[in-house]
Amino acid sequence: MNNNFDSLINLLKADERYVAEDGNLLKAKVYQDAMMMEENLLNLLLSQEETKEAFFTKVGNTLVFDKYEFAWLINSKEFLPDSYTAYTNKIGLATNRKFISQADDVVLDFPYKDAVLAGGQDKDDQKRDEIMFHSILAREQITNMLTPKVFTNAKRYTTVGDKDLEGKLIQETIEVKEELAKEFKEDDNLIIKGNNLIALSSLLERYEGKVKLIYIDPPYNTGSDSFGYNDRFNHSTWLTFMKNRLEIAWKLLNDDGTIWISIDDYESHYLKVLADGIFGRDNFLNDIVWQRAFAPVNLKKTFSKSHDYILVYCKNNSSKKELNSLPRKESMLNTYTNPDNDPRGDWTSDNFSVGPADESNIYEIVTPSGRIVLPPEGRSWLYSKMRYEELLADHRVWFGVDGNAVPRYKRFLSEVKDGVVAETLWTYEEVGHNQEAKKEIKNIFDGKAVFRTPKPERLLQRILTIGSSENDLVLDFFMGSATAQAVAMKMKRRFIGIEQMDYIHTVSVPRLHKVMEGEQGGISKEVHWQGGGSFVYCELKEDGQTLIEAIQASDENTIGKIKNYIYQDERIVPYLTAQELETVDNEFEHLDIKDKKRVLIELVDKNKLYVSYSSIDDEDYDVSDEDKSFSHSFYEGVR
Repeated sequence: MNNNFDSLINLLKADERYVAEDGNLLKAKVYQDAMMMEENLLNLLLSQEETKEAFFTKVGNTLVFDKYEFAWLINSKEFLPDSYTAYTNKIGLATNRKFISQADDVVLDFPYKDAVLAGGQDKDDQKRDEIMFHSILAREQITNMLTPKVFTNAKRYTTVGDKDLEGKLIQETIEVKEELAKEFKEDDNLIIKGNNLIALSSLLERYEGKVKLIYIDPPYNTGSDSFGYNDRFNHSTWLTFMKNRLEIAWKLLNDDGTIWISIDDYESHYLKVLADGIFGRDNFLNDIVWQRAFAPVNLKKTFSKSHDYILVYCKNNSSKKELNSLPRKESMLNTYTNPDNDPRGDWTSDNFSVGPADESNIYEIVTPSGRIVLPPEGRSWLYSKMRYEELLADHRVWFGVDGNAVPRYKRFLSEVKDGVVAETLWTYEEVGHNQEAKKEIKNIFDGKAVFRTPKPERLLQRILTIGSSENDLVLDFFMGSATAQAVAMKMKRRFIGIEQMDYIHTVSVPRLHKVMEGEQGGISKEVHWQGGGSFVYCELKEDGQTLIEAIQASDENTIGKIKNYIYQDERIVPYLTAQELETVDNEFEHLDIKDKKRVLIELVDKNKLYVSYSSIDDEDYDVSDEDKSFSHSFYEGVR
């Protein structure tokens, strides 16, 4: 699968103890010696710089061998999968680099769990074979992939218009102005077009530990939500895809932050175990059930699905962890009255008994009418007799208008918190449903259904209310139709959005234009939105275009040279062995010039190469002065 596998195999075969009579590698023997820290094996691994870097860590002046990392690789499905091993029952079953037999944790076992998946799809109908970069043997490729990148096409969108006497923009005259953005400012909202894994890595430079809330609505991997990667490992590919991105996202959260992940039941249980391993099981807050549909689908033969889930984790689930409350509804406030004209104001009554029964709190209570009452069967009074007498003296016990009812506790409106704690069941009446979300998008785009799976603004409003406050930073790296960004703008939060799909130009950014102009859909009327705001749009700079132009201009005499150059770039084809390259060469020569160009262009285009910030001054990449200025302001502004 990877040239580096061949290198390690050849190194191990240099020791005849590890070679079977048929010439195959004795994986079991290698594994055994690794567990025993056998000196000859360690010296062999140290003799090659690549394996030395991969499996040894320098502590002071001493090199420490990571035998669990090495053993994991030797027993992995990718490393000589057809060779004999006595340890097949342990393949993939590891957590924190220790085999599961040595731990009590629950872990997911899936192919390529130690790989990095770029996931470069940018069109709904685009299908591609994904390259799995093994985290041990492809360290250089992964490091290059995840280094900060150069930004290009930076634009600043702001609103302009007349103001009324109070200095507020008048909605009817608001327009969105686009201008070149040469500099990124600390309080700028940001939209990035490009691969979300690579964009997240670029954000670390400036935003590590600074994001208050992350909300994502990733592909659900159901086969109908545009996630069309490797069919053979579709489920495991999705898990790898999510794992890579969640690991970086976790670093961006601040100590008081939370991450909210929308998902359905097809992957929710797997995602929960995966997220527990990344975020820590102790940091799991709750699984929210959102009623996404309001009517059954009678064509279903088993169940008509009516809900999705939202997994919620916090960065630091200490005893002091507290989320924002939800505002009290008018219906809740209406339950507070003052029938006895208590000078302390409106109140409501609560149950005075509790179950199961506590014998010490079972006693007789005499009502003002003279009736003797006891708590119901199996229950006791909520308070001790001494505490009851104190409450009675303080006029905190209510026996009904006629003084003959069972006692109830008086709770005053002035003493309760301003809000209520959110529950974990969210109905469509409270936060909207799928049809409401689709209607919101259609209204923005003149009745056109431009996006298949939006979320309703009321749903995001509740999430942002609970997990953030004004001026907090909100991140969504599966931006989609920009619901999270639209709601964040209306609720006066700062935001970052990342989207790699091309509809960012036809749906996401145009929607934010409408919001800035003062559109009145979604939550606009409730929050008194009148327009305004600003954001910076930019793209990750690709360097594949130079190669594509060279391919298009080539002929039979020059295309072979270009092909060799492309094949030597391990960012493009890191998984081909020397033997496979020779086979490819033979097949390539039989293609006509048109098909040769098509093959090479498709190969470069699928990989979506990006320019590293460290290469910003390299003349081969032709980075403009404007792009240099903006990129410098983004990265160097935080150093």
